Amino acid sequence: MVTFLPTRPGRLADVPSFERGIGGAESNVACGLAAAGHSVRWVSRVGADGFGDHLVSTIASYGVDVSAVRRDPARPTGVYFRTAGERGTDAHEVAYYRAGSAASAMSAENVDLEAVRAGRVLHLTGITAALSEGCVELLRELLAAGPDRPLISFDVNHRPDLWRDAEGAEVVLELARRADVVFVGEDEAEEAWRVTGGPSAIRELLPEPGVLVVKQGVEGATACVSAAARWGLVAPRGGAAYRYSPAPLGPVAGPESEAAASSPTRSTFVPSLDVDVIATTGAGDAFAAGFLSAALRGLPVKSALRHAHLHAAATLTTPGDLAAPPARDTADRLAAVDDGTWETLRLGPGWTQAVQAPEEVRIP
Repeated sequence: MVTFLPTRPGRLADVPSFERGIGGAESNVACGLAAAGHSVRWVSRVGADGFGDHLVSTIASYGVDVSAVRRDPARPTGVYFRTAGERGTDAHEVAYYRAGSAASAMSAENVDLEAVRAGRVLHLTGITAALSEGCVELLRELLAAGPDRPLISFDVNHRPDLWRDAEGAEVVLELARRADVVFVGEDEAEEAWRVTGGPSAIRELLPEPGVLVVKQGVEGATACVSAAARWGLVAPRGGAAYRYSPAPLGPVAGPESEAAASSPTRSTFVPSLDVDVIATTGAGDAFAAGFLSAALRGLPVKSALRHAHLHAAATLTTPGDLAAPPARDTADRLAAVDDGTWETLRLGPGWTQAVQAPEEVRIP
């Protein structure tokens, strides 16, 4: 979607002007991974309009392959407006204009499935499922077991306002159970599925994925990794870019996969960073990109969670939905500090440009 960000705080009714940006959970993750040095393709549909031109060119500018994006001459590119208020508060407003959009018309018949499945990892979210019945069926097709299925990462991203009926929570749960890596917020699991009790309770509800990452807000995040999952997706070669190896992170999960569901789980918790937050929108996408980037590089689970927090902090300290992640050497250096230092780090606006060494992170 094209995003319109307010030029000042206030209700949508009172804000006189907006600045154009881009938004969209999957495209945010694609841009974040490309900016971190990975080979990434974004597959979608946009309108044959100026907003579609803007989306495609901007996402391509991050280094993302957009050759499989299709233009719909009959449907517009989706747009949305939001306030500067924090998500989850009474001051936060979002106005979506995506019903009948080009993306909502995606289906297994009009999307290049070969291009979608060509990567080592395929990242999907519950937001796409909420757009239409055709989108739900597309995700079911992509999550089905098969010899050409890549490892699938799925961010629950449950947005009740986007669903057409009350069945959305159950549909998202069904899709998540068929993925290999799942990201879910502790708060959204409670809202969608009435699950309380933290990561262990959510793991009981979602035993199938090889890796379950539970985001716990300002407290931190926990990665629950099944013993059946093989950690590490890729080894670097060929310079700065990373290419996919045939070694999977874990088995294809789903109701038909009993190995992952019955395998013991190892849980790793990493506390959140102290961040001077400007806006929270897009931070979850950055978190997923940081985690997947570290996993693709074969870094340990604890390091992957730290990279996820660092990528999220880059977005939290900027007003838009999408921010450039910290340089890889900076992120690696910060992710490697001892636990005591990690818990004392404080990140403010501009930290991704200012940081040179861990002791210099405390920005006023």
